[in-house]
Amino acid sequence: MLSGPSGVGKGTVCSVLRQKMPELIYSVSATTRQPRQGEMDGINYFFKSKEQFKDMIARDALLEYAEYVGNFYGTPRDFVERTLASGKDIILEIEVQGALKVKEKFPEGVFIFLLPPSLDELKQRITGRGTETEDLIANRMTVAAEEMNLIRHYDYAVLNDEIDNACRRIQSIVEAEHCRSERYMSEFAQHMQAASEKA
Repeated sequence: MLSGPSGVGKGTVCSVLRQKMPELIYSVSATTRQPRQGEMDGINYFFKSKEQFKDMIARDALLEYAEYVGNFYGTPRDFVERTLASGKDIILEIEVQGALKVKEKFPEGVFIFLLPPSLDELKQRITGRGTETEDLIANRMTVAAEEMNLIRHYDYAVLNDEIDNACRRIQSIVEAEHCRSERYMSEFAQHMQAASEKA
């Protein structure tokens, strides 16, 4: 789970990370916001109308969803469950509210909070998009400050000071998580059980 305040660079980091780790499956989120320049349906997001999104909620087709600055964002459940069942790693790039909802349902996930170098730098990044009004920028900054306080609910924090550095840190986290002893314990216990039954 890669999460953090709006404008911190989740999308950019995730895009570069996917080039560096092609084995990592990307979970495409659904949203009701309008596509930004260069974004494609089914690649960056599944762009939905509010009616379509509400239908997905009614059908319990979302692992999580949240309303953020007037738009809905959510994670389609089926794709995530099928990917995990196949034994592959999947990365969810989602808003902070959504990540905390996923943690309630899926506490064994690995939760990474992406941090900006500073709130001033975060504001410059949001302003630099050229897609938000002054009121929306102010709203995003207020929300970002509140979201920063939720870092305590995450397993790791990664500073996005420079894209390649942030990706390298996330790669290290993924590798370390694969080496956790409890991931081997059930497999080891099964081998021991089988050995004792043969004896």
